[in-house]
Amino acid sequence: MYILENITMNEFKKYLRQTKTIVFPFGTIEEHGSHLPLNTDSLIIQEVLKLAAGKKKFFLAPITYYGVCTTTGGHPGTIGITPETLRRLSFDLVTDAYKKGLRNFLLISGHGGSLHMSALKETAEILIERLENSRIAVCSPYDILWKELSDIAETPNDSHAGELETSIMLSLAPELVKGRAREEYPSIPKPFIVKNKVKYWPGGVWGNPKKASKEKGDRAIKIITNKIVGILDLIEKMK
Repeated sequence: MYILENITMNEFKKYLRQTKTIVFPFGTIEEHGSHLPLNTDSLIIQEVLKLAAGKKKFFLAPITYYGVCTTTGGHPGTIGITPETLRRLSFDLVTDAYKKGLRNFLLISGHGGSLHMSALKETAEILIERLENSRIAVCSPYDILWKELSDIAETPNDSHAGELETSIMLSLAPELVKGRAREEYPSIPKPFIVKNKVKYWPGGVWGNPKKASKEKGDRAIKIITNKIVGILDLIEKMK
């Protein structure tokens, strides 16, 4: 397991002969209802990547804890950044890693917000044109595995801090789960952009956490881990 912040420069040079792949994880400090911690997105993606690193050699970079949080931006505890900041940061990280000899890049986010993911994808589009012989993938597990993960949840249209995320947290860090919030869904009137989003989504839950279980979390983690390994296998085979 090549945890970037824990290795020396000599180890980096040694491991670079074994893999040219690096994973940059992105998370948030964001409300997840009254029952889950603010680092839920960050914790989940970090722990799943550690499991993937047990199956495959790649450099695992430290997580970027802050992301673009729009709908949850007004809720207590959420501390976000702008899309411009995320674009600039991800651009610089990949560019400098490329200078150090890395060629395969996975930007993976535990947060699936639309503006957040758009910022990462926009950056990747620019980088793939500039960095010769580079391969770049951008994803959130909740986007690419929507059907597989939805099949685990009993709650239709389950999402933020709902049944599935609560289940995964029960599997990875049960001591951080503070009971169960009530079932809730945002009621922001479409297609309007409203300033006071908390008014339309006071509890910050999208789904039914009361249906969560560790067993469902175990199943979701296995699916996500295997998918990440598959993406990394594929990126290394691309020409």
